[in-house]
Amino acid sequence: MTHPISRRDFVKTGSAATAALVANVPLVYAAGQDKTLSVGVIGCGGRGRGATEDIMTAAETLKPSMNLKVVALGDMFQSGIDGARRVHGQKPLFKVTDENAFVGLDAYKKVLDAGVDLVILATPPGFRPIHFAAAIEAGKNVFFEKPVAVDPVGVRKVMEYGKKAAEKKLGVVAGTQRRHEKCYLDMMKRIDEGAIGEIVAGRAYWNGGGVWAPHARQEGQDDVSYQIRNWYYYDWLCGDHIVEQHVHNLDVMNWALKGHPLHAVAVGGRQSRTAPEFGHIWDHFAVDFEYPNDVHVLSMCRHWNNTPGNVSEALVGTKGRASSIQGRCSIDGAEKWRSGPNPRKPQLQEQIDLLENIRNGTPLNEAQQIAESTLVAIMGREAAYTGKAVTWDEILNSNLRLMPEKLELGPLPVRPVPVPGMPR
Repeated sequence: MTHPISRRDFVKTGSAATAALVANVPLVYAAGQDKTLSVGVIGCGGRGRGATEDIMTAAETLKPSMNLKVVALGDMFQSGIDGARRVHGQKPLFKVTDENAFVGLDAYKKVLDAGVDLVILATPPGFRPIHFAAAIEAGKNVFFEKPVAVDPVGVRKVMEYGKKAAEKKLGVVAGTQRRHEKCYLDMMKRIDEGAIGEIVAGRAYWNGGGVWAPHARQEGQDDVSYQIRNWYYYDWLCGDHIVEQHVHNLDVMNWALKGHPLHAVAVGGRQSRTAPEFGHIWDHFAVDFEYPNDVHVLSMCRHWNNTPGNVSEALVGTKGRASSIQGRCSIDGAEKWRSGPNPRKPQLQEQIDLLENIRNGTPLNEAQQIAESTLVAIMGREAAYTGKAVTWDEILNSNLRLMPEKLELGPLPVRPVPVPGMPR
């Protein structure tokens, strides 16, 4: 089959060859076993530090049945290591020595070799398939942030190693915290029980003012280091904001509809981020996703300052409507329902669920579901970038690769901003 999606200089033929399956490894915890779980953190920026704080808090919450210590750090930059130590250094479960703090593109390998049982993967998303595959090959339990790839080649790698994780009985939890949030769990249970009837349409939004401002280029800084420092603004690292951020809302749509869309058409562009320091990503997208049974989901996300924000999801059924916004969920149908406050922040609850299930010998494995949700976002992005209708089978089997096959510090030209209908 010929795939219509291509990208000059970065599209390579996907390889079907995979490494030989490593023999199953024993669980870190058998049920009731008293063992300290050693944690390594790969990517020590804001999200890495946040996940580190959450997993330590989760372990404290589960004591005395859960023993845990953070023993290794890895980051592209020394400033990431310094930041993690500044935030966590005095906390009782943080036990990172100088010998177990690693800097550079290969820092992830050194963390995996540092005697850890579980790793937090919180580098820019473009690295996630590489790091996830290495972690599973090494027999490590994984918490990895969303999204889990920036291109179909990476998504397929996550799917492949998610299956290997299941065979090895390793825990894998993704940073799609709505899946662990009480109000969403309660709402989905009611939907499954028929509270709104058959779902006929949906809406998903992440409209906001954007993220952090770009970092200024330092004297003598090479292209790759500069782009990694400003990773949000480059598609090979971030996937664009529809993938990096809006994946949360699209994951809720997949969850409710118990599957993925079959088809997507989209529009979008770059109106407020025209300066070169904003890389080449867009600032707005709108997608019509068609799910089975002619169910259409409107997806919208934008990064425009000084405009109204909206981060929410809604589902329309034959008997009512369900909606969720800012940690509160509701159903309006024959009977009205409103969620109460969540007992814990969902980022903490997902770590508790990860640790509890490792401890009990029933590890969670969320690799396939987050890989599919990531691919939905990529599907919408490519429909917008190309101006073409994109099907699920096309994007799933596409050889589109944004991550360079071999990455070294040095020059890396920035691709042009995508223009629909124009070759790339």
